[in-house]
Amino acid sequence: MTPTPPPLPPLPPLPSLPSLPPPADLEWIGSLLLAVALIILLVMLWRWHRRRRMRAARSLAVTRCGFDHLCDVLVPDGQGGVLHVDFLLLTARGVVVIDLRDIAGNIFGGDQMNAWTVMQRAQRYTFVNPQTGLYDRIAAVRAIAQELPVEGRIVFTGRGRFPKGLPSYTLTLESLSAEFPVSDREAMSEMLEHWRPMWELVKGSVAPSQLVAPRAAI
Repeated sequence: MTPTPPPLPPLPPLPSLPSLPPPADLEWIGSLLLAVALIILLVMLWRWHRRRRMRAARSLAVTRCGFDHLCDVLVPDGQGGVLHVDFLLLTARGVVVIDLRDIAGNIFGGDQMNAWTVMQRAQRYTFVNPQTGLYDRIAAVRAIAQELPVEGRIVFTGRGRFPKGLPSYTLTLESLSAEFPVSDREAMSEMLEHWRPMWELVKGSVAPSQLVAPRAAI
């Protein structure tokens, strides 16, 4: 006689589905999420506006040192390529090539150093000595400027400091106007008229660049 199998254990009860909050609570949660999203959007817009105003202020601090200027242009390098230039200023001393750097922290650099070091709080990193790139840009502009004098400076914004002193051809943004003071246009009118054709040649030889923001270390 075949034995009767034992009865199967009862199935566990199905878990109950969580009950939805009442409509009033859903409306409150939706309002809260919308408010949070609006706050985040406003903060992002404020930061964007603040960065834009800072960039505009920096550009003005540079361009007010010249009678005329070009901003964010590509200059032919004479070898089939182009070089980005942040600013070209027509000043009382001729054309000044400006390489604008926005680097935060203590910067340690020298003329004979291949890499400069940045220290900010616990962060430490290096970037290539920018003097070499500046020399290349100056040479490229001189090749098309004819008799127009050309020099250059690497200009650091106020977020960067040089505890050991500034290397050659470097300035702070605050001292740029002292290095290249704005001269009386009327007193310089004869010289400007002499330089005008060569400056127009420079302007006609460059193209707009897509690198529109001051560059940090790369």
